This record gives sequence, C-alpha cells and structure tokens, in this order.
Amino acid sequence: MTPETCARLTRLRHELHEYPEISGQERETAARVATLLQGFGADQVLTGLGGHGVAAIFDSGQAGPTVGIRCELDGLPIQEIGTCHYASKVQGKGHLCGHDGHMTMVLGVAEDLARRRPAQGRVVLIFQPAEETGQGAIAFRADPKFDQIAPDYVFSLHNLPGLALGAVELCKGPANCASRGMKIQLTGKTSHAAAPQDGVSPARAMSQLMVKLADLGSGGALGAAFALTTVTHARLGEATFGIAPGQAEIWVTLRTVSDTRMESLMAEAEALANQTAAVDGLDIAISYDDVFEACTNDAQAVEAIAQACAAHGVPCELTEVPQKFSEDFGQFGKGAKSAMFWLGSGHDHPQLHNPDYDFPDALIPVGTGIFLSAVRQMLGPTV
Repeated sequence: MTPETCARLTRLRHELHEYPEISGQERETAARVATLLQGFGADQVLTGLGGHGVAAIFDSGQAGPTVGIRCELDGLPIQEIGTCHYASKVQGKGHLCGHDGHMTMVLGVAEDLARRRPAQGRVVLIFQPAEETGQGAIAFRADPKFDQIAPDYVFSLHNLPGLALGAVELCKGPANCASRGMKIQLTGKTSHAAAPQDGVSPARAMSQLMVKLADLGSGGALGAAFALTTVTHARLGEATFGIAPGQAEIWVTLRTVSDTRMESLMAEAEALANQTAAVDGLDIAISYDDVFEACTNDAQAVEAIAQACAAHGVPCELTEVPQKFSEDFGQFGKGAKSAMFWLGSGHDHPQLHNPDYDFPDALIPVGTGIFLSAVRQMLGPTV
C-alpha cells in the first residue's frame, strides 16, 4: 500500500469514527459504504441485507470459488472520552470496538480490486450490521439476497488489545465462545412494608439466585467443560420504602466454548431458577437475548490465513485457545469454510468497549494486506 493510499484510508477511518451508528441504526454508514463501493467499480452492490447490510461483488468473469471478506458497520452506545481531533460527534455513541477500522480495511481491499480483478472466481465484500447484539449475521444470511453472494470461503478479523501491534493470533478450531443473556423474572405479590407477611416477596429467591447462578459457572480453562456465568443486572421491587416487593428481575450472561456445553449450562441454570422460585411460591419467566453461537474456524480457511500472513510478512501465532468474548461471525461458517483472526492493537492499548478506546491506524495496511494476500492465493494472480 502506497503512503498516499494509506493516508487516504486513514482519513476515511477518521470520518467514519466521527459518525457512529449503533446496531440496527446503521443507515447513513451503510449508504456511505455503498456509495464508495460503487465508486470503486464493483460489479454489483447489494444493499438492505438483514437490515442495513451491504455487499459488493468483484467478479473475474471466470469460473472459480467465491471468497468473502466480512466486516461490521455498527458502533456502541458508549460516550467516547478520547481527545482525538476526530472524536465522535454523536452524543452517547462511539466506535469503541474498532468497526470503523475494520470497515476501512475492507474498503481498502475494494480499492485494490477496482484496479486488479481476481484471475478466477469472485470476491464478495460483506459489511454486516448489528454485530454487537448478535442479530446481524443471522439476519444477513437469512436475507433472500444472500443467495446471490453466498461465499465458499469467508474471512474476517478483529483487532485485539493486549496482543503486540500488528501481530496475528489465529485459532485452530474454536475461535470465540458462545454466549447469551438470560433474563429471569420473578413475580410474587406486593404488600404494605408494615405487613410483608401478607405479600409474596421475591427478595430471598433473588439474593439466592445471584449467588447460585454465579457459582454455576466459575470459568477456568477454556476447554470443553468451560462455563462462565456473570450476573450483570438485578432489580427488586420499586424504589420506595412503603411497599414490600412483588417483582424481581435478574440478568445473567452465560458463556461456554461450545454450543453443546451452552445447551447443558442453560438447562442447569433454568432448573436452578425454577427450583428456587418454587420454594417461595413465585411465578417465573425466563427469556434470552444477545444470543451468540460459538465461532469455529475451518482448518482449510485457517491455513489460507496463515499463508497470507506469511506472504505479507506478518507474524502469526497459531493457538488452540479461543477468545472468551463472542462474535456472530460464526453464522457465516454454517455455509462456508470460515476463519476469523485477531490483529494486535498493542500490549498497552485500551480495551475494546473502553470509553477511551480508538482503533490504531497503523493496522489499516496490515489488515488490508492480509485480506488481499488471502484473495490472491485462493483466486490466482490478479490481472
């Protein structure tokens, strides 16, 4: 990548950073991306996939596989506190996970493909909405237009604070944990605070569940038996001194390495909640939100990324230890050979979702180069 191209892409990243849109609301970001892709001469640009998703097709005109490169459109509902000159201009929202940088790298791939089409097959660039809620990839793949672009191979990356700047970590097998938010609603009966015996309070059941649910999954080694349960929110009754409570709500995040282990952890948590509620005569309702299935890398796709890193001169560490955080990219692996890799943001870089996080611009040529190397090795030399 020339210094001029790198500078131009950096400016683009800064502009995207200034105007974040959260999951499901990425209308303006998607429109801008679609306009840029059309300007790069994509053979076809599809919009409105699974909400505000965008896809661009670069076709060689020759038979061959379809290689997909995926990134995310959405920001986060977090107020940015960084002092960069391109800080978010949208109150209470920020690109504090690096999706602005991920988009920029994939747009860099588009700019290169505009000049040099692959020798065979197609490249499909995927700009997915609503990754942060776990709903985007499911909706994107369920869209009828997805049949026009369904890839044979698909690659993605995520920047990773704590890993050396520009280094790559690549998982063989499980890459991201499954997770889901479990909501437990307990309903009894209110009473006057002077006569709590005439009501049915969920206070005791709530306090017991907050401890017991946390004990159900204490984490540990990231193997087949791994389970982590994190109580993230609880509410009891109303904020008043005169009413003994009649309702309570507990939110807990369940996390496992595999979908199979997730099913068993859910069963354990539901049994515990039902038993605890029954002791105090409470009604109970359980629901789930922010559902992420496990993300598992395909061996052939892993090898393609490893070779691409070698070709681009990027240090790549192969590991069998997945990341604890979740990613809905695993949905794309249901119909394609997929691999996600981690691109280091630096050992001392602020953590993802921190209010002072900012994507390192130095990663733009690195990520773009790895994606292009993967495309070229799989679809032959460019013409």
